[in-house]
Amino acid sequence: MQLTLEIPDQYIQGQNQSQTAQQIKLYAALLMFQSGQLSRGAACEFAGVDIYDFFLACKQHHISAINTSVESIEADVLRFQQRHH
Repeated sequence: MQLTLEIPDQYIQGQNQSQTAQQIKLYAALLMFQSGQLSRGAACEFAGVDIYDFFLACKQHHISAINTSVESIEADVLRFQQRHH
């Protein structure tokens, strides 16, 4: 699915549009993860980053990446195993 956002020019002048789009995806994933709408693995997939970059972004934005349920961790492990086997 593709989603189109209208962003006033003054907020992206001089910035690479591709990098800005990636940054917005990461911010959305962080917020959805923090609010419990996405698991850690789903947030990584949503943002298009690996778990290490996601953890770094969580640290930079003071979001706890550890306070998750056992079910969420198990789902992340299963998703990782499916991708790498």
